Amino acid sequence: MLKLVVGIGNPGSQYEHTRHNAGAWFIEKLLSQYQRQLRLEKKFSLEVAEIHFENKTMLLAKTTSFMNESGQGISAFAHFLRIPSQEILIAHDDLDLPPGSVRLKLGGGHGGHNGLRDIIKHLNTPDFYRLRIGIGHPGNKDQVHDYVLHKPGTIDRTNIDQSIDRAIEFFPEMLSGNFTKAMNELHQQTS
Repeated sequence: MLKLVVGIGNPGSQYEHTRHNAGAWFIEKLLSQYQRQLRLEKKFSLEVAEIHFENKTMLLAKTTSFMNESGQGISAFAHFLRIPSQEILIAHDDLDLPPGSVRLKLGGGHGGHNGLRDIIKHLNTPDFYRLRIGIGHPGNKDQVHDYVLHKPGTIDRTNIDQSIDRAIEFFPEMLSGNFTKAMNELHQQTS
């Protein structure tokens, strides 16, 4: 069962609506659904809220550090609360998936994603769940940095929001630990 769900992105209003913050958008929609407010955990570079599900408490969080430095706070927070990596879900943007696609998986590499690279480094394992939110690719690797730090167009943003809504639909399955069912259902709907 999940105990910690973190949406990674970059802090500050200038990044709030950029593609790189798709993971943070997921957390914001969950907070709205569960009617919760984030509180700052400054020493962990996180904003955190508790939600209750099936008589269990779990945590939603957003990073307050920059994407490529997100691992240290997540690792320290998980260690402090004794949450093993297999009970953590990281929601993040994914260049390899088109806008409107979302995938759930356990483990794997970082795929060039600097946020995941840092999280793997600080957790000292790749064995955590990932919610991969498709943002599309600019078509040229030299344009990636600029692409992820800009707002998506209206159609892409709508597609990304719809994929986040689908992920939220299966969030209770993820919380219950029914990852295979959540993966199968989610992937069927977004293939």
